[in-house]
Amino acid sequence: MSTGALYNDQPGGAEAAVEAGQETTPTSSGTGAAFGLFSSDFKKNEDLKEMLESNKESLKLEAMKRIVQLISKGKKSSDLFPAVVKNVASKNIELKKLVYVYLVRYAEEQQDLALLSISTFQRALKDPNQFIRASALRVLSSIRVPIIVPIMMLAIKEAASDLSPYVRKTSAHAIQKLYSLDADQKEHLIEVIEKLLKDKSTLVAGSVVMAFEEVCPDRIDLIHKNYRKLCNLLVDVEEWGQVVIINMLTRYARTQFTSPWKEDAVFDDNEKAFYDSDSEEKQGQKEAKPYIMDPDHRLLLRNTKPLLQSRNTAVVMAVAQLYWHLAPKHEVSIVTKSLVRLLRSHREVQYVVLENIATMSIQRKGMFEPYMKSFYVRSTDATHIKTLKLEILTNLANEANISTILREFQTYVKSQDKAFAAATIQAIGRCATNISEVTDTCLNGLVLLLSNRDETVVAESVVVIKKLLQTQPTQHSDIIKHMAKLFDNITVPMARASILWLMGEYCERVPKIAPDVLRKMAKSFTSEEDIVKLQTVNLAAKLYLTNSKQTKLLTQYILNLGKYDQNYDIRDRTRFIRQLIVPNEKSGTLNKYARRILLASKPAPVLESAFKDRDRFQLGTLSHSLNVKAAGYQELSDWPAVAPDPSVRNVEVIEPVREWAPSVGKAKQPKSDDKFYSDDEEKEEEGSGSGSEDSSSSSSGSSSSSEESGSESEEESSEESGKTSSDSGKSSSGSEASSSESEPEQKKKKRTKKATQRKSKQSAADSDSDENGSGPVGKTSSSSAESSSESDSEEDSDVDSPPPPSPPQKKTVAKTKPKVEVKTKKEVSLLDLDDFSPAPPSAPKSSVFSSSLLSDLEGLSLSNVSSAMQVTTPSFGPVKTYELLHHMTGKGFSAKYHFPRQPCLYQPSMVAVQVILTNSSDHSLEEIHIGDRSPASLNIHCFNTVERLEPGASVTVSMGIDFSDSTQAANFQLCTKEDQFSVSIQPAVGELLMPSTMTEPDFCNEQKKLMGMNETSASITMATANTSKQNISKQVLSVANVGVVSSGQNDLQRFAGRTVSSGALVLVTLELREASTALLTINTEKSVMASMLLRDLKQALSQS
Repeated sequence: MSTGALYNDQPGGAEAAVEAGQETTPTSSGTGAAFGLFSSDFKKNEDLKEMLESNKESLKLEAMKRIVQLISKGKKSSDLFPAVVKNVASKNIELKKLVYVYLVRYAEEQQDLALLSISTFQRALKDPNQFIRASALRVLSSIRVPIIVPIMMLAIKEAASDLSPYVRKTSAHAIQKLYSLDADQKEHLIEVIEKLLKDKSTLVAGSVVMAFEEVCPDRIDLIHKNYRKLCNLLVDVEEWGQVVIINMLTRYARTQFTSPWKEDAVFDDNEKAFYDSDSEEKQGQKEAKPYIMDPDHRLLLRNTKPLLQSRNTAVVMAVAQLYWHLAPKHEVSIVTKSLVRLLRSHREVQYVVLENIATMSIQRKGMFEPYMKSFYVRSTDATHIKTLKLEILTNLANEANISTILREFQTYVKSQDKAFAAATIQAIGRCATNISEVTDTCLNGLVLLLSNRDETVVAESVVVIKKLLQTQPTQHSDIIKHMAKLFDNITVPMARASILWLMGEYCERVPKIAPDVLRKMAKSFTSEEDIVKLQTVNLAAKLYLTNSKQTKLLTQYILNLGKYDQNYDIRDRTRFIRQLIVPNEKSGTLNKYARRILLASKPAPVLESAFKDRDRFQLGTLSHSLNVKAAGYQELSDWPAVAPDPSVRNVEVIEPVREWAPSVGKAKQPKSDDKFYSDDEEKEEEGSGSGSEDSSSSSSGSSSSSEESGSESEEESSEESGKTSSDSGKSSSGSEASSSESEPEQKKKKRTKKATQRKSKQSAADSDSDENGSGPVGKTSSSSAESSSESDSEEDSDVDSPPPPSPPQKKTVAKTKPKVEVKTKKEVSLLDLDDFSPAPPSAPKSSVFSSSLLSDLEGLSLSNVSSAMQVTTPSFGPVKTYELLHHMTGKGFSAKYHFPRQPCLYQPSMVAVQVILTNSSDHSLEEIHIGDRSPASLNIHCFNTVERLEPGASVTVSMGIDFSDSTQAANFQLCTKEDQFSVSIQPAVGELLMPSTMTEPDFCNEQKKLMGMNETSASITMATANTSKQNISKQVLSVANVGVVSSGQNDLQRFAGRTVSSGALVLVTLELREASTALLTINTEKSVMASMLLRDLKQALSQS
């Protein structure tokens, strides 16, 4: 869609090519050539029309790809509009997306035809698939036709009440587009924003706050009731949403809380000196009421602190600016380490971070002084990065560290980068001005630089020496004489002008040298630059007043030359000087004051940082970076003298609790299950929620964040899910993740739990208690990744009804098997709720799912690992690591890989692979990435380029490979900036599977379907150590990524899995017999995989 917008104003390329052809070819052949071009275009478009009207989806898809290609080249294809519009209702998602791109491109040009497709989009807004609804709304809001504003407004209002948080998020994006199209709709849009701000979904929060900032940033009254909820949800919101919310809350806090920067501020209610008596304290209270931080102010600071560990640099920068503008001065240093960490990122990120550090370091040097070495300049740094680091080092300079900094500067002056060397000399001058102890040392060093071969260094040294000499000129006449001797060799205009100014200003101290310099300048006056001419005229005037005998004729000669100069500034200055110093009838009075005017003592210049005044802008903003107020910049208000009423942020929570009671049923009885947690942990949870009781009630009781991110989503949803759950464990407030449902009847489904990650059984102590004390919620780094759908269809998985809650089941299992209880609840993610009709409120609350419902839900979630597997999987050892690149082969660069057995976030058909890159060499490696692959059709999701890997450092990256259910090695090149290394990943057959959950009867039914040629079996002799049920499971799971099927028979064990790429079922049965023998049977359509898996399992079970 952005492609279409890009070419809105560009003329058609085809017509331009035709005109060019007609102008550059003879008349006889020009017509034919033009006709040929027109006819070929005509035929091509006819061909495309036929393809679009065919019955084959592949032809339509190919036609749309060619049409979008034409658009990208600037060629008109508007005559295809009717044929394209017909395919809006296509069921092929890829085709529909391309049609949307085309419609957005030509909607404004062909408004009448675009209106034909509006009804189709309106129908799509009612589609059962949430992604179709969201896409339809996105395209509808992108069609910038004023006549459909009412339709867009209605669509946005309906989408804002949608059950799917993804659709509600899209409606928040559409608000901004509609506002830019028709600002008169502001009041209606504010109503929608107010409604969406109450949404408890983390998926929606960032988008609606962005809409709020665009449409009505001054309406902070809309934030009052949602302030605590936003603070508590912040850690689980997607990254760019966090940036927007943090910036908005920064502005909000500056209007609602009093300044924490007062000298008498108190930050702890219990803070009192040990020997202070109560009477003394009462007297102090009468004299001046000390500052006590508002609990809501503390809530914001506490909940943003964990985000300093975010992988997103914009989030870290946003938290840093929040602490800078809102936190007490003694707490701001918390952000220092995180900001320094960002300096390892790309140079663009470094530039923005360094600009903000430069501003901070002026006011608070102590923050960054311990990390001074991080700002040392590297040879690989770009000039603008070097200059900023230089600025920061200069700001940090004091009596204690100045010797170290000056040693660094001595090296920098020798740099081949002339601009950087000049900036270093200016920095030395600033240090000399600010620290009087080193002024003489710096001056002597700068004088030595005057003999440097580089003109730029000499010129900058002269300019800086001139400024330093103004501070104490009496002591340094020798330096002025030395500079006069070098005058002939200096060619840079600014340096020559500076020397002339010094000669004129201190001409009485060098009475013999100054006239001689003026004589030389008189000879070359006409060939000098304007700035040098101006200073020559000034020198002549000053010498005329102090030494007229020697310089009178020279002065008249120079004034005559200046009188006829081409530059009017020089002509004007010459006339002014002549009238001022040469007495005549007209200027008699003025002549008396000539000496006082020209030879007046001048104040020494103050060498200040260029970032001194930038603190008037909010850190991290474009205005701060440019040092100019940019369009759309919103200034931070001053702290209020008296804090507004804090009760406006209180939220009534009585009604929601009553609504919950009937749906939970018996769930309140197992309150004793809370004893599962330690007392210390309960205290921690109570402490972390202090100051926001109302807020935590309003935002708690909601389902975990993986519910929003756990659908079979497009790229957005899957990316957000990985980050959301990883961040959720870091929440300092222990806030529950938000629910994605706004309708009352959907509140009955809010009790679903996060899936527990394999190998994380010990993490139960870290989980938070549910709002009503109804059981643990497992929080692991991969929980939301596991909750993304595992269904065979890539796009949507339709089922008849959502699973009803089952409190009795929870009650019976919670104490003995807390981990098992979690699993049965997380079957359907909230993003799937729009794919089937919601269950009626009166649905029976059976403790066990019906078999039909279980079969419907089978394969829906990647987290479908059986309870038996959850108990046994932690028992086997760590994953096997394989060598990808040896450090000898890789010239010090080595790589290892392993299969984490987690769902691949990039594509369901891919196997997740984690690669550990290590730099064992003595130099940095740059631009580590994946190059050519073999075969070329191999589908690999490459890891992001590692920009830089320092010596001795390691980094773990994730990638996805589609092995297509084959153990054929994936060959590709692992590249650095200088070298390329051919490597290959050979998967074990067991790593091409993913666990599948099924009951014993279902296993038997599926096994009957896979008999005959689909069955492979062999008798094996079991090792003595592997005869127990637990050891058998351990050995099987170490070989293959399958799930354990619970069985009532002791001599029979069953395991089930599916192939990652095709989803083919793989059933493993092990029947124990006498004398340590067993029959191993594998049922699957993939006969080759079956034989290989049989061989691996046989080897594992027969070894002791």
